[in-house]
Amino acid sequence: MNTIKVMTVFGTRPEAVKMAPLVLELARRPGIEAVCCVTAQHREMLDAVLDIFGLRPDYDLDIMEPRQSLSTITAKCLRGMDGVLEEAKPDLVLVHGDTSTTFAGALSAFYHQIKVGHVEAGLRTWDKWSPFPEEMNRVMVSDIADLHFCPTAGNRENLRREGCKGEAFVTGNTVIDALRTTVKESFSFPESVLNRLDYVNRRVILVTCHRRENYGQPMAQIMTALRRLADAFPDTELVYPVHLSPVVQEAAHTYLDGHPRIHLIPPLAVDGMHNLMARCHLVMTDSGGLQEEAPALGKPVLVLRRETERPEAVSAGTVQLAGVEEEAIFQMASRLLSDPAAHESMARAVNPYGDGQACRRIADAIQWRFGQRKEPPEEFGA
Repeated sequence: MNTIKVMTVFGTRPEAVKMAPLVLELARRPGIEAVCCVTAQHREMLDAVLDIFGLRPDYDLDIMEPRQSLSTITAKCLRGMDGVLEEAKPDLVLVHGDTSTTFAGALSAFYHQIKVGHVEAGLRTWDKWSPFPEEMNRVMVSDIADLHFCPTAGNRENLRREGCKGEAFVTGNTVIDALRTTVKESFSFPESVLNRLDYVNRRVILVTCHRRENYGQPMAQIMTALRRLADAFPDTELVYPVHLSPVVQEAAHTYLDGHPRIHLIPPLAVDGMHNLMARCHLVMTDSGGLQEEAPALGKPVLVLRRETERPEAVSAGTVQLAGVEEEAIFQMASRLLSDPAAHESMARAVNPYGDGQACRRIADAIQWRFGQRKEPPEEFGA
């Protein structure tokens, strides 16, 4: 049996969370030589995830610099990947999702005539400006990829509508696999305020807000709504791990500083975030990944965006689209805090994104595609 050399390429914390269990699954497989390359598009946050999962990359491009632009990230990734691919000579490069690292990694593999597999393929908003630059990153990677690993059947249908070539597999989302490693009943947070919170008698709202398209007026509206919620519901505690972006830091401290029940804390490591999510009452976020993770833990999600590339969660009832207008956000959150039945219906809805077996399905698909396995992989939801 010929060995398949599979290189995973990622650079941000969300990518690392979702790729780490896949890296470990590939490394366990006879017949696969797993190679890991990180770009470190996010340095500190990436390293924290690597430590949690015990990963040691074979290649580290270390591209991060202060106030880096999208052009800088893409160019440095492309230049760095040249040497890595020439040395490693993988049979397949796996990229994840929709970051600048994802696009540059796929494009570099194409330049070197190496097959590309796209994990978390087929997500779409159909608006190239939102999320920016993620929507166009993933669309362009879909045109390059040979293998598409789609979380849901709807994601695969998106690719078919666009006429994407290559083989598409419905696998579920690897982030659900990651939760099985990180969530622990006896978890102790490194942030002391989180250990002091009363998760039984108080309702903790987990907040994240960092997307580029929310910079400016949308972020101001979101922050104002959050402060109104804290004022209106005295039994709530808002916890906001504030992204390191200077724009986000400035907005968060301008609108939310000084409130006794709003806790602005540094970004959490992935295990801290997952364990806080497991203990909270409600999630309010503009993140993509949290829309998948929180429902797996039975937590309702209000999405602080105008659209979502994860419509399956809206259809399943685990997620509601709150938008970026102060009044709408306040009213939707108020309903979930005032109406126990509304909260319960979202908390009990079935998560459409996976069963914790996505990594096994992806590895099976790779081995089948390269002739190491006779049977095609089972599909999630089949």
